[in-house]
Amino acid sequence: MTSTNPTVYVVDDDPGVRESIEMLGRSVQLNVKTYGSAQEFLDNFTYPDEEAPCCLVVDVRLPGISGLELQRRLNEWQMTIPTIVVTGYAEVPMAVRALQSGAVDFLEKPFGGQDLLDRIQGVLEKQRQNQWKRQRAPDVSSRLAGLSPREKEVMDHLVHGKNTKQVGSTLGISPKTVAKHRANLLEKAGVDSVVDLLRLIGTDEPIAVPAC
Repeated sequence: MTSTNPTVYVVDDDPGVRESIEMLGRSVQLNVKTYGSAQEFLDNFTYPDEEAPCCLVVDVRLPGISGLELQRRLNEWQMTIPTIVVTGYAEVPMAVRALQSGAVDFLEKPFGGQDLLDRIQGVLEKQRQNQWKRQRAPDVSSRLAGLSPREKEVMDHLVHGKNTKQVGSTLGISPKTVAKHRANLLEKAGVDSVVDLLRLIGTDEPIAVPAC
């Protein structure tokens, strides 16, 4: 494994739990770093390579600094890391509080290894997607910046699912003029269709496009 592999940080005071999660993660090429307490994690935590996604798996009940307190401190210090909270049945209300504070998921004990792995992979995949969107955002912005005000209006209606005739009726222009604006905006955006335009923007759902 290399530094660009996803990293999973595990904070749990049970050595057996730490060992089993480490073995599980390494079986699918994840870097796994384990800590017996929140304080140990805080003393040793460093972000991995910025190109590699990461997440934190933390038991809500820990000696000393609790999982909730650890999450609060990370938020306070603006150390953003997607967190999966592990909790016992009686601690579900605490897990709900963790979600309200920004945790992305919680898992109730006892849990299966595959269940935990699926949740970890889900968190990591979402992080990869968000990173990809951030990386391409400047390119998307530069492409759309070249659109005229009218082309932006036409695009706004097209991505909301309206056809050429409907756009023309709404804007008070002929379908032929709409088709011309549509061709121009697709060319400037560097795509071949409205579907491709939606993918470029980063969603398969209709979105609003500012007119200025």
